[in-house]
Amino acid sequence: MKSKGQIGVTTENIFPVIKQFLYSDHEIFLRELVANAVDATQKMKALASSGEFKGELGDLKVSVELDEKKKTLKVIDNGIGMTAEEVDKYINQIAFSSAGEFLEKYKDQNIIGHFGLGFYSAFMVAKKVTIESLSWKEGSEAVLWSCEGDPEFEMGPAKKTDRGTVITLFLDDDSAKDYGTKGKISQLLGKYCKFMPVPIVFGKEQEWKDKKYVDTDKDHVINGIEPLWTRKPSELKEEDYVKFYKDLYPMKEEPLFYIHLNVDYPFNLTGILYFPKIKERMAIEKNNIQLYCNQMFVTDHVENIVPDFLTLLHGVIDSPDIPLNVSRSYLQADENVKKISTYITKKVADRLEEIFKNERSAWESKWDNLKLFIEYGMLSDEKFCERALKFALLKNTDGKFFSLEDYRKAIEDTQKDKDKKVVYLYATDVDAQYPFIEAAKNKGYDVLLMDCELDAHFVNLLEQKIDNTRFARVDSDSADNLIPKEEKVKPELAEEDKKALESMFKAVLPKENEYYVEADNLGEDAAPILITRNEFMRRYREMSALGGGMNFYGEMPESFNITANLQNPLMAKIVEGMKENKEKVEEYAAGSEMLKQVTDLALLANGMLKGKALADFIARSGRVMTDAYLK
Repeated sequence: MKSKGQIGVTTENIFPVIKQFLYSDHEIFLRELVANAVDATQKMKALASSGEFKGELGDLKVSVELDEKKKTLKVIDNGIGMTAEEVDKYINQIAFSSAGEFLEKYKDQNIIGHFGLGFYSAFMVAKKVTIESLSWKEGSEAVLWSCEGDPEFEMGPAKKTDRGTVITLFLDDDSAKDYGTKGKISQLLGKYCKFMPVPIVFGKEQEWKDKKYVDTDKDHVINGIEPLWTRKPSELKEEDYVKFYKDLYPMKEEPLFYIHLNVDYPFNLTGILYFPKIKERMAIEKNNIQLYCNQMFVTDHVENIVPDFLTLLHGVIDSPDIPLNVSRSYLQADENVKKISTYITKKVADRLEEIFKNERSAWESKWDNLKLFIEYGMLSDEKFCERALKFALLKNTDGKFFSLEDYRKAIEDTQKDKDKKVVYLYATDVDAQYPFIEAAKNKGYDVLLMDCELDAHFVNLLEQKIDNTRFARVDSDSADNLIPKEEKVKPELAEEDKKALESMFKAVLPKENEYYVEADNLGEDAAPILITRNEFMRRYREMSALGGGMNFYGEMPESFNITANLQNPLMAKIVEGMKENKEKVEEYAAGSEMLKQVTDLALLANGMLKGKALADFIARSGRVMTDAYLK
């Protein structure tokens, strides 16, 4: 006998509320319905294992069937089923005292799966939904429930003779366009259900026959990949982890290494995280960690669950203890989420330190791929930074690796400034800064290679973390000033000669930059002109370009230090002519091809000679050689 009734809410507006507030992404209706079916099937397994159910289990699975013409979608299971009383309890009696109170309490949250509302996500896409169910309990009668998206429902006996539940969605016209095709349903099942613990069947396997694909008698099982994280690490080999990675990311290269997460106290968390190879550092991909709840896919946006720097990793995390269906602000404040985030950071640091200690050569061989990740972690996460100071590496321009502690010991006796700070010289481009690197090495100094995009920030961090330390790029002014050299006497110039020297150089240097001009004795064999940049200003310009510094640095003109080497014979002759013409020094500079030539050579060495200036330099070089050798 059929009965009619109203769903247990105090408002007739529950369905608009569901559609507008509970579900921001309509496609999850299929995930929710399949998850319910899997849960019913798992409970059936448990009843059989405990001996409470003694009948035939049959082939336990969840089937999804689509009829594109009729615009119907069915989710079928042979799980525990429901009696009429259970349908009334779990479907009709929704635990809300009023929709008004509900909206006020949960207006900023997305509570999918809570309060038994997972089933009602079906009404986002369906104009009518029916439930046909037969309970596993002996003597049960099948029940049919139907509802057309309003508080009224009909419930009565059904003709179903096999245990389990069939949910039928009669898709509305708009949803039939979006979700009424086999391709779309297959894509959603592959996205959300590929690791479900019960076989999920959608259609039949196909074979190529008579120049077309035809169905076979074999079920097409969506979830054919084993969820490796559910097994114990002791049961797995290296090749198992690599194969699983390739199943997850078929187009990616093999990972550098992996971390198997497995904890059951004070929260439940399993998963496998992989360190990917990074071909191009600036082509980093985020959102490659997939989050699951009991093997059901939830999201690949895990920013609020793992620290930001760990979102560079690939892999899976599965936890029933993360409140998956609430707002981001709630996630950020949730204590379980904070504990999980801290735990994952610790496990990653443990694994990295283990490789550093036990597989040092492998660690060094992987460093160029790991460097960006490690630096990003150290800059963004204080706890990780403290751990990483033990296993972070420095690499010099000869390709040799050092731990932070070992490198300090290697240079602290020879690379100190007048304030007794240890000076770490570094280069960012070996080819562009080659003359400066060689000059430093000829003096017995070591030069680090700091060519990572984050190094402008990273050197600042290391200066804070390592006592009495200063970093100086090898072509900066501070590199020369900080490193003790043999005693030399600076040239003494009259004030009017200093002004003349500044005017002379500014007359031939590019106008868009700013210059500080000085004279020094750098040796007869050194270049006539040395161009360096202020370390502080250069570093903060680079940080600004990355978005981490104060933006006005990027808007200011470039500033360079111009050092005239008065011990170089050419420069000495040029300065002598300048002194003789100090009353008309700019005219002297404009007419001196040798001044222009040595200035352009210095600009060329610093990559600063381009366009017309470069063309003029080439033409002038031809004239200079002609004058020198043919006249």
